[in-house]
This record gives sequence, C-alpha cells and structure tokens, in this order.
Amino acid sequence: LPITRDLAARFEVNGTTIQQALNTLKAEGFLVGEKGKGVFVRDRQPFLVEVANYIEPSPGSYSYTSLDVHETRPPVDVARALGLAEADVAVLRRRVLLHDGDPVELSWSYYPVELARGTRLADRRKIPGGAPRVLAELGYPERDLVDEVSVRFPTTEELQLLELPMSVPVLQQFRVVYSDAQRPVEVSVLVKGGHLYLLRYRQQIH
Repeated sequence: LPITRDLAARFEVNGTTIQQALNTLKAEGFLVGEKGKGVFVRDRQPFLVEVANYIEPSPGSYSYTSLDVHETRPPVDVARALGLAEADVAVLRRRVLLHDGDPVELSWSYYPVELARGTRLADRRKIPGGAPRVLAELGYPERDLVDEVSVRFPTTEELQLLELPMSVPVLQQFRVVYSDAQRPVEVSVLVKGGHLYLLRYRQQIH
C-alpha cells in the first residue's frame, strides 16, 4: 500500500484516520505489516465452512471444545421452533468449533428434554459421531434442516471466544433440525465471524 502520508492526501483525511483504518484492516486479517518494507494486502482467501449439522473431528482439522451442558428454559424463538410451551425446559449444549486450533464457530444447541434427558445429549462429555448419531439411536433420525442466516454485531462473550476484532460483525445461523413427520428435534444458534468465512450450501435437486 502507499505510505500513510500519500493515502491521507488521496482521501483528504488526516494521518491518524488512515492509521486507524490500517490497524482495523490488520486486526481483521486483510493487511499485514512487514518491518522495513511496508504494509501489504494479505493473500488470504475466505475460510470455507461446509454447512452441515455435524463436522467429524480429525487431527489437524476440526475439533470441538465443550463449554457447558445443562437444562434451561430456552429463548422464545427457540421454544417456538421446538414446539415447547413457555415454561418448558430444554437440554442445552454449548460448544466451540475449532479448525487447526483456531475458533471458527460458537454453537448453542437445544433439544427437547423428553428426548435428551438421561441420554448422551445431556452428558458433558463429547459424543462420538455427534448429536445426529444419538438422535438416530433414539429413533429420531435427522431428515431435514432449515437455516435462517442473519448478520449482527457480536456480544462481548462472542468477541472473546471467537477472538474477533471489535469492528467485525458475526453471521448467525438459526437452524431447526427435523426428524420424521417434520418433528423438530434440535434447534441450534451458530455464530461465526463475518469477515473471513464463507458458507457453502448444497441442495440435491430431484
């Protein structure tokens, strides 16, 4: 990039404004400074995240860190999507998805308590094969999912857990997973940094 003085003249702003903008772009991963050489645009493509309800962990790739598992009264929109009454509780699993050790996604996954209580879904330990395997074993195989994607600014917790710069918005996926007869068996709220990630959906057309 041109030096700060030249950028300030080009855009008719002061040097402090240019420096703040460069620092923001560095924090977001778009620029990198090389001592004695200058500031360069980073050759970094968006990280592609395949849209799936469970990503199999593997060495050097994806892994999960469990934050919490407990019964709770879900938010109104989650309760409505699960078909729960206002006073009903659900089992909540909170996790961080990592790729090569870097946080990629936060997830809050809710399950009807009559399905999950006393099963591995309510256990704090990791689940081999993930929730889809447990639901299938319980007689509720996943048949369909619907995502609603929105963009918003992150909470303080999301900033910290995803290691985000202050200026970056997040992508939020509100996901409802259905079993046979369109019964909702899981609702997940998935949050990713909006600056470096690309979601890819696949749909089979019959």
